Amino acid sequence: MRFSDVGWTDVTATTAITAQLLRSIGYSATITVLSVPVTFASIKNNDIDVFLGNWMPAQEADRSRYVDEGSVVIVGPNLTGAKYTLAVPAYTYAAGLHDFKDIKEFAPQLKDSIYGIEPGNDGNRLVLKMLKENMFGLDGFKLIESSEQGMLAQVERAFHDHQPVVFLAWEPHPMNLRFNLKYLSGGDEVFGPNFGGATIYTVARRGYTEQCPNVGRLLGNLKFTLRGESEMMASILDRHEAPDIAAAEWLRANPTTTKAWLQGVLTMDGKPALGALAQAAPPPRPGGFEQWVISHKIPVGDAMAVAIEFVKTHGTFIFNGISLIIRGTVDGMTGLLRAVPAPALILAAAVLAWVLRRSLPLAAFVALAMLFILNQGYWLATLETLSLVMVATLVSTALGVPIGIAAAHRPRLFAALRPVLDLMQTLPTFVYLIPTLVLFGLGVVPGLISTVIFALPAPIRLTHLGISSVPRPLLEAGEAFGATPMQLLFKVELPGAASTIIAGITQCIMLSLSMVVIAALVGAGGLGVPVVRALNSVQVGMGFEAGFAIVLLAIVLDRVSRPKERGGSH
Repeated sequence: MRFSDVGWTDVTATTAITAQLLRSIGYSATITVLSVPVTFASIKNNDIDVFLGNWMPAQEADRSRYVDEGSVVIVGPNLTGAKYTLAVPAYTYAAGLHDFKDIKEFAPQLKDSIYGIEPGNDGNRLVLKMLKENMFGLDGFKLIESSEQGMLAQVERAFHDHQPVVFLAWEPHPMNLRFNLKYLSGGDEVFGPNFGGATIYTVARRGYTEQCPNVGRLLGNLKFTLRGESEMMASILDRHEAPDIAAAEWLRANPTTTKAWLQGVLTMDGKPALGALAQAAPPPRPGGFEQWVISHKIPVGDAMAVAIEFVKTHGTFIFNGISLIIRGTVDGMTGLLRAVPAPALILAAAVLAWVLRRSLPLAAFVALAMLFILNQGYWLATLETLSLVMVATLVSTALGVPIGIAAAHRPRLFAALRPVLDLMQTLPTFVYLIPTLVLFGLGVVPGLISTVIFALPAPIRLTHLGISSVPRPLLEAGEAFGATPMQLLFKVELPGAASTIIAGITQCIMLSLSMVVIAALVGAGGLGVPVVRALNSVQVGMGFEAGFAIVLLAIVLDRVSRPKERGGSH
């Protein structure tokens, strides 16, 4: 049995329960995390057998063509009475934000933002359509896309600071118990009546239930409740239990429900499933040296979680100040670039390329590349990405060059820095996003900080290399003429290492640009958003368009910023 899990905790919970049931009666079950559109495409291609999270009517656009052609079969509903629409904190509701039409009146307090989940999600698409069509006067708003947990982290920050926030919410979910929230009325045209009232269906690939009628019987018996799913999700989200462990505990605690689900179902060898399940012995606990080591786990993760929580609790003022500065800088840069008409900015970029490189072909390429980006409709996203790259490069250079100079003059300092620099570039970038997201919330701030961490080693290493490579006779000549250490630095070392330092800055620009898709996962915006959206919604055209825009921007920045070649001496 091959399940799809779209990453929502409710689907994770129901999928884990079903997989646990199947394993207990002798079946094999695998779970793959996919987006909703990719899930339906995979079911059609016979790569996935069953999907338990078909929220309707929100996923009508995703499901309809597959059902019409018969490649996806509806097994039946597994949950009724769900909700899926926009919500606000109770204190914001009390302040007067009751309805979709009230959102625009709170635009300054909301910073013209609505928070969604992963790009390409059906709920996000409904919000984007609402904004594009200027429904309820919201054309000036933007949707900040990230993930379920990223959105909830931002909501938690808003509740902590007593700030208004509008976000996608649904039931069942522990957020309804964790936060005092209110669902907005007036969204029937967008999400449907009854606060986006939804029914969740089980769907399977064509012919699967006929090939395996026993499993088909189990799938037909599956009927979840709002309370049951919320309990399972609370185990995963609040107690941080693994989904399979949470599922096993829930099944043991709810024998009546389990009995109903297994009615008429057999094990793989043809015995009644319920009797086999009752007689099944608990799995043996592994022993030996390996298990002893695992049972004495060093609490690295727990320690980091406690440390981050302590820092978040006692450093809110500092982090809010840093966020304000970074967000203001990037937004100011983006606003400045947007204020310049596109033709004037393209012409200025071409002239700058000619002034720096004295190359008419390069100037023509820069102009044509930017015209292509404008033609494809990614101009504003490109400006957002360019702002992020410019600010990240400035910060990385301002920190990296002085550190590189100090490391070149102090070998012990560089020896201490080397493992840190290795760690900064080899640690998966997603790891940086977790604490920065918790501390700074969604938006450009965690994206920029993670980008700086990833790009900073390049200017440090190459500045160290350039300063260390200045010929010793030049330094001795300067000392012979009575130069002070500062004069040696600015008149001998930096000029001698200039090309290497510029190469480090160029690398920094490229590394910053390579983070554009990662930054989009925490709501930083830019060209990474259409790439992630295309990936999650299987839109090949959009993916290639945004990919070409990123490549062209990378080539332009590389050709303009790289150090000049020095002819024969190069």
